[in-house]
Amino acid sequence: MTDSGVESIGGSGAQPTGGSRAQPDPAINFHDPLYVHPSDNAVTSVINFKLLGSENFRIWCNSMVRALKARNKLGFSDGTVPKPVNDPVKESKWERANAITCSWILGSISENLYANHACLESAHDLWNELSKTYHKINGAVIFNVHQRIVSLTQGSFSLYDYFSKLDSYWKGFDGLTNLTECTCEAANAVFKWFR
Repeated sequence: MTDSGVESIGGSGAQPTGGSRAQPDPAINFHDPLYVHPSDNAVTSVINFKLLGSENFRIWCNSMVRALKARNKLGFSDGTVPKPVNDPVKESKWERANAITCSWILGSISENLYANHACLESAHDLWNELSKTYHKINGAVIFNVHQRIVSLTQGSFSLYDYFSKLDSYWKGFDGLTNLTECTCEAANAVFKWFR
């Protein structure tokens, strides 16, 4: 206990005596997309691989969506959190959260792609540009993934590593070649028959 009536805990901070806990600031809304956690910064890596182009866009996109949802920042990339107007405080918070979101997205693309997209100011514009550019089902990409599947041999891989690699190739192939769902009467009849 110090002279001021504040008890030091492990030397790392102070807490009022009497068993009461410090209450969180009611002005901070942790669920607000404009809130930026102290650990969220521009150099934080939110996924552990880079967008290389069309060949890995789908898995990159799914990973980024998951990471942005976890940080409550998906609305900046999908446009559902628009820039506030006539409120300088909220506008400043939006600018900061948007800049961090842009940094996370740009930090997850390869150096070869970075220069083409670095000048975009909003996460929404950046996301749309990346989607428009790389979300393409390219016959050559599908062919290359299929070639990797058919040419993969166990070689020096353990059985587990071989099947893991083969499974990842097949999942990539499925992601590139997914079919639209048929909802016609014949499809419904077949679906009911399998039930």
